[in-house]
Amino acid sequence: MSDALSTRPIAPRAALDADAVRAAYRRWARIYDASFGSITARARRKTVAEINRLPGERVLEVGVGTGLSLPRYAPGKRVTGIDLSGEMLAQARARTAALRLGQVDALLEMDAEATNFADASFDIAVAMFVASVVPHPRRLLAEMRRVVRPGGTLLFINHFAAEGGPRWWVERALAPASRALGWHPDFLIEALLGPEDRARAEPRAMSPFGLFTLIRLPN
Repeated sequence: MSDALSTRPIAPRAALDADAVRAAYRRWARIYDASFGSITARARRKTVAEINRLPGERVLEVGVGTGLSLPRYAPGKRVTGIDLSGEMLAQARARTAALRLGQVDALLEMDAEATNFADASFDIAVAMFVASVVPHPRRLLAEMRRVVRPGGTLLFINHFAAEGGPRWWVERALAPASRALGWHPDFLIEALLGPEDRARAEPRAMSPFGLFTLIRLPN
């Protein structure tokens, strides 16, 4: 590994706060499904398929957004979705009502880093394209761990910065636009997972072109 890569900072260069996230997704809400939603469709589909195979009924989807993944949950799952964006949640609620999704228990406006749920409320928690959005990724991980029962499963699907090559330089160049984009192009996996969790995690590259990674982590 080069000196430039070995000394790269763990934290993204342009930090986001809750207000920046709300503002970004207020802009994205109307076009999210047709833009970013289409790019992430295959990864979402495979992630929910993974969840449907896992034991346990109670699922927390962190950053449920417009509810793109909700129709894909098996009828036997009981899904609670949370999001910081009221505009995105309005679309998720409309989708749930239009498709009569009985597996959806609740859609709540809530901070993923500090939820109102009791300890061990869920069997599974999943964060799809959220880790690079929240202000403090390690707090997100800790909160998901708290609300999932021991022996349950945590899943993350996200874009993580390349460790070198042309893509790494492109991601670094885009980093100052993080507040406008609503996510960190230069987001490192180390910002989410410490050494112990990385050793226990089960990563899997996802389409398109391995741009996204699914991480499964036992609780």
